[in-house]
Amino acid sequence: MKPLATLSLQESRQILALAVPILIAELSQAAMGFIDTLMAARYGAEDLAAVALGSGIWLPVLISLGGLLMAITPMVANHAGSDQLRRTRLIFHQGVLIALFAGAFAWLILRNMEVVLDLMQVTGSLKIKTLGYLDALSWGIPGMMLYQGARSYSEGLGKTQPLMKIALFALLCNIPLNYLLIYGKLGFPELGGVGCGWATTIVMWIMALSSGCYLRYSRHFRSLYLISLPRPRANYLLTILRIGIPIGFTLLIEVSMFTVIALLIARLGEIVIAAHQITLSFTGMVFMIPLSIAMALTIRIGQFNGRKDPLSAAITARNGYALVCCSSVISCTLIALLSMQIAAMYSDNSDIIRLASSLLLIAAIFQIPDAIQVASAGILRGHKDTAVPLMIVFTAYWLIGLPLGYLLGLTDLIVPATGARGFWLGMIAGLSVGAILLLLRYQSIKPKCKRPTGS
Repeated sequence: MKPLATLSLQESRQILALAVPILIAELSQAAMGFIDTLMAARYGAEDLAAVALGSGIWLPVLISLGGLLMAITPMVANHAGSDQLRRTRLIFHQGVLIALFAGAFAWLILRNMEVVLDLMQVTGSLKIKTLGYLDALSWGIPGMMLYQGARSYSEGLGKTQPLMKIALFALLCNIPLNYLLIYGKLGFPELGGVGCGWATTIVMWIMALSSGCYLRYSRHFRSLYLISLPRPRANYLLTILRIGIPIGFTLLIEVSMFTVIALLIARLGEIVIAAHQITLSFTGMVFMIPLSIAMALTIRIGQFNGRKDPLSAAITARNGYALVCCSSVISCTLIALLSMQIAAMYSDNSDIIRLASSLLLIAAIFQIPDAIQVASAGILRGHKDTAVPLMIVFTAYWLIGLPLGYLLGLTDLIVPATGARGFWLGMIAGLSVGAILLLLRYQSIKPKCKRPTGS
C-alpha cells in the first residue's frame, strides 16, 4: 500500500517541469500587451488611449470565453492517465467546435461596441480609433480560441514546452508587426493604434496555425490524426461545457471586479489611478507564478485520477500547496522590502511613488491568500470540480471583497475613507475568505476518491 500523502521532492520537480514552460508562455503573452501599450504610446496619446480602452473590452471577452476551453485540460489528462489516448481526439474535436463558435461570438460582440463606448461617453476621434482597433482585433479572436484549445489539449498530455515556444515565437513576431503597421514602414499603411489591432490579429493566427502544425506533425500526436474534420459528439461536448462554463464565469468575475474597482477610483484623481495601476500591473505579473503552478496541478491531478490513484493526487496537491506558499512568502517579502524601488521603476513622480509603495505593502500580504486560492482552484479543476468554486469566488469577490473595499475606500462608515488602500484591504479580506472556502471544498471532496485497488 502506498504511504499517506506527504511532501515529495520528486513530485515537486514534476510540477515545476510543467509549470515553468506555462509561466514563460504566460509572461510572453503579457509581454505582448506591454509592447502594444509601449509602441502605441510612442505614436500618440490618443492612440494609446484607444488601445487601452479597446484592451479593457476585448481582454475580458477573451479570458472568459477561453475559460470554456480550459475544461479540455483535466478531461484530456484524465484519459491520458487511463491510457485512453484515442478518446482525447474526440475531446479535442469538440474543443475545436466550441472554439469556432466562441470565436464567432466574440467577433460579433467586438464589432458592435459602439453602444458601450457611447455609455462610457467616449466620443470624437478617440471613439473612431477605439472602434477601429476593436474591429481589426476581432478577426484574430477565432484564431486565439483555436490556439487556446490546442494549448489546453497539449497541456492535458503534459506537453507544455512546445506551446511555450509558440508563445515566444509570437512575441518575436509581435514587435516587427507593430512597427510596420503602427508607423507605416516598408510600404505598409500608417494605422496608429488600429495597426496595433491588426498586428495582434496576425499574431493570434500565427499562434493558431503554429499550434495546428505542431499537433499535425509532432511525433507525439501524428498517429491521433487530430487535424481533421471535427464531428459533434453530444456527450463530450456537454461535458466540456459543464466543466468549462463555470471556469469562464469564474474568470469573468475576477476580471470584472478589477475593472469595477478601476472605475470606482477614477474619481479620486490621476495620482491614485496611476498608483493603483502600478500595483495591479506588478502584482499581476507576480501572480503568474502561482497561476502556472496551479495549471500544472490540474494536469498532474487529472492524470492521477485517470489512473484511479487518489493517493498520488493527494501528494501532488500537498506539494502544490507547499510550492505556492513558498513562492508567495518570497514574493511577499521582496515586495515589502522593495516597494519603493518597484514603484520608482514605473514613475518618477514622487506622489505616485509614495502612494504606489504604500499600496504595494498591502499587496504584499495579498500574495499569500491569492496563491492558496489559485492553487486550490487548479486542484479542484483537476478533479473536474468547477461549479462550487464558481459560487465561492463570486461570494469572495463580489459579496465580500468589493463591498468591503467600497466601504473602506470611499465611505466613512467604518473608518475615514482610505481611497485605493481600502479597495486593496477589501481584496485581501475577500481573497482570504475565498482561499479558506476553496481549501475546505478540496478537503470535502477528497474522501470521495477511492483507494486504488491492489496498491
